[in-house]
Amino acid sequence: MSFSRRHFLRVAMTGAAILPFNKGGLAADLAPALPRVSRADDALLDELERAAFDFFWNESDPRTGLIRDRANADGGERRTKASIAATGFGLTALCIGHERRFRPRGEIQARVRQTLHFLANDTPTENGLFYHFMQGNTGTRYKLSEVSPIDTAILLCGALTCREQFSSAEIRRDATTLYHRVDWNWAMNGGNTFALAWTPEAGFSRFRWDSYCESMMLYLLAMGSPTHPIPPESWHAVRRPKMVYAGHQYISSPAPLFVHQFSHAWFDFRDKHDDYANYFQNSIVACQAHREFCTSLSHHFPSYSDDIWGITASDSTRGYVAWGGPPLLGPIDGSVVPAASAGSLPFLFNEALTVLRTLRSRYERQTWRKYGFVDAFNPITGWASKDVLGIDVGISMLMAENARSQYVWNTFMRNPEVEVAMGRAGFLPDGFEVPVMA
Repeated sequence: MSFSRRHFLRVAMTGAAILPFNKGGLAADLAPALPRVSRADDALLDELERAAFDFFWNESDPRTGLIRDRANADGGERRTKASIAATGFGLTALCIGHERRFRPRGEIQARVRQTLHFLANDTPTENGLFYHFMQGNTGTRYKLSEVSPIDTAILLCGALTCREQFSSAEIRRDATTLYHRVDWNWAMNGGNTFALAWTPEAGFSRFRWDSYCESMMLYLLAMGSPTHPIPPESWHAVRRPKMVYAGHQYISSPAPLFVHQFSHAWFDFRDKHDDYANYFQNSIVACQAHREFCTSLSHHFPSYSDDIWGITASDSTRGYVAWGGPPLLGPIDGSVVPAASAGSLPFLFNEALTVLRTLRSRYERQTWRKYGFVDAFNPITGWASKDVLGIDVGISMLMAENARSQYVWNTFMRNPEVEVAMGRAGFLPDGFEVPVMA
């Protein structure tokens, strides 16, 4: 009997054999070295992370720990709308702050414990999934917000990072409770992919998370669930359209740059692939194409150059901006979103860092505030957002830390459910060959 490479994978997916992605061995041996960072650039990234940490520390409710969706870039915010996704990024930011001692470690651990306890015991959910937006001081649904599988996934990524960072029994218990109680199959609404959202008034959305985007984390968390796992076939049911731009070919739809970043903040896709792609390399190509697309617009918008680029969903667009090739959808006006380049740091380190360095040195008065870079800025008109957004601050901080130390990857990937999920999705280390046995 012969065992092909794919047959070995099928065995791995059953749990009989799991490849060592995160506990030494093949993947660790193949992991790329950290980029070389000058002292000045490391200081800039440290300042960015400290400012982001201050956002997540200051803009959380003192009782619930829920974090505002957005806040004034100089602080002093009074809006009460909280975001479950911002809270997920914030929990991970607290882990980074704990590791780097941005505040006394006991204070940070107490904040994490308080937040996870509230989420596990006092926040309304639907079959374990959270509303996208909530009242920060009560945890109740904000207006007509939807129950969101993807935003729940971001929250869980933060909670599971905390479970590995802290030894507290309470933190580990509540993080596990949050993950284990989610009924992922309910959220699929009878299909083989996730419904986009659910509301009490309208039920499930007719749209689905059925095309490649930031939802990789959602499917992997659901496949790895010890209590309500979805079948591995759902991973293969997601469409993976090809985008071609300026000689670059990669998996993508016409979508904002963040779709190539968010899952990578926690899941370490380096040096591994499934049946379709090495997704880390795919994001590198997507970022390269995005940068070239921005610079190609310089004759219309001289704000874009090799040193300043980056378009994604932000205050400048009020929604999604499609890019990377025709058709182009949504407004493009020369604005720059710092989170687009900051979130690209692990993929195009030098090019992304050049953007951050240029914005800070050339446009500091317009772009830098108490919480770091404002959400968006237009060098042509001088317009600058007055706010920062939790998810944009979050992706900037997490990807800066991954580029500097790989900390978030190394911590999150220790969760055993992650290894199970990667195996069930069919991931194998690059270069791994299974011998043919007679």
